[in-house]
Amino acid sequence: MTVPIPRQRAIPAVENGPAPHVSPSGGPSAAPAPHREAATPKEPTVRHDDHRAGGQHSAPSPNTAGLTLLLIEDDPGGSPLVPELLDPAGRPIRVRTARNLTEAERLLTDDVHCILLDLALSAPGRSWAASGSGAATPPGDDDELAVLRHVMELAPRHAVLALTASTDAERGAEAVRVGAQDYLFRDELDGRLLSRAIRYAVERKRSDTAERRLAEGRLRAQENRRLERGLLPTPLLDGSTLRFAARYRPGRSRALLGGDFYDAVRTPDGTVHAMIGDVCGHGPDEAALGVELRIAWRALTLAGLCGDELLDTLQQVLEHERSDDEIFATLCTVDISPDGRRAGLCLAGHPSPLLSTPGRAARLLPHDNNGPALGVLPGARWPRTQVELGSRWSLMLYTDGLIEGRIGTDGERLGQDGMVEMVRRQLGRGLRGEELLRAAVNEARELNGGELADDVAVVLLDREP
Repeated sequence: MTVPIPRQRAIPAVENGPAPHVSPSGGPSAAPAPHREAATPKEPTVRHDDHRAGGQHSAPSPNTAGLTLLLIEDDPGGSPLVPELLDPAGRPIRVRTARNLTEAERLLTDDVHCILLDLALSAPGRSWAASGSGAATPPGDDDELAVLRHVMELAPRHAVLALTASTDAERGAEAVRVGAQDYLFRDELDGRLLSRAIRYAVERKRSDTAERRLAEGRLRAQENRRLERGLLPTPLLDGSTLRFAARYRPGRSRALLGGDFYDAVRTPDGTVHAMIGDVCGHGPDEAALGVELRIAWRALTLAGLCGDELLDTLQQVLEHERSDDEIFATLCTVDISPDGRRAGLCLAGHPSPLLSTPGRAARLLPHDNNGPALGVLPGARWPRTQVELGSRWSLMLYTDGLIEGRIGTDGERLGQDGMVEMVRRQLGRGLRGEELLRAAVNEARELNGGELADDVAVVLLDREP
């Protein structure tokens, strides 16, 4: 089966990537106070030719270009609130000044490392209420923290320092609880203290971000493992004398999941039913669909369905659950009689199983009645072929990931013939059960020159009288 290549998903930007080039207006001036890249609503002094304006900005890490601070304060008089700042290498820390959140959003480009926010700034859409005497009254607690929350929503990946009065330490502590990295007193600022606070805030934000991403990764891994437990089931073969072994390996590096699935159950009449399948593509979405098909197969099999009727119902499940009309699945089912000497075989676009019996070389079962893959042809039929197994045998079911690996330097595929010869050699060395499956998968990888491109699932049923 030729598996369509799934559409690639967008890769999120690296949060701590290199900072873009800073325009000349971002450099320090010769004055004692650092040069501020002030902006007005009409004509900001920072060029935005190669920066994003507003939205979800990524936070760059400090690099050879130095640090950049965005100061958000309402300072109509232009008083030098921030003293001269130097980074650990002695380079000036660039300072941009925004008088309101509208200007801040325009100046918040990807090369900004830290935001210094004056908590006395009015929140968006709010103004100071006039008292009865006509004097302006400062905003309340909710207004000031609303400013901080708005900035954190505007720049969730940037370090934030809260600026407040020395008499309002409680508000500064509350700002840290809301999400700021630290708080400073407006009337106690000096260059050394602020430079150190900026560096600390940037590194703490990077650490918090890394910890959060690690925690999210652990949660995703846990969810994937839960899904994998559904993908790799425990066969229900109580009372059967057949031996069961399975091997599963996802094709993607470090992946946990793929679109391959398998199962085996024994019904009350003593018949052993086994199946293996492959959803086109590989990843969590395909794995989830594979789990649904496997569970549906088990339920339908235990309910007494088999052959064409079973596959037709599975096709209906696939058509209902798939996210795209182009998604399909191949399937191989075998129903082994209670005496273990015969089997019914149904193929839906899937490679034929490999049978090994004493005194005869391993061979593929007949595949002339191979029907179409599930989800390809509405109203399709899947003939059931009767196969004689004998008293002692091994039956190997596999997905096409095992046979589509490359061999040699000319890019030729291993194919079914190559797989048959490979398994014959391994059987000749006395390999059986899980040892045989492990050797088959490992040799296919070695012949491919590395990890196989597609997922691989292999199931082995043995009968020893």
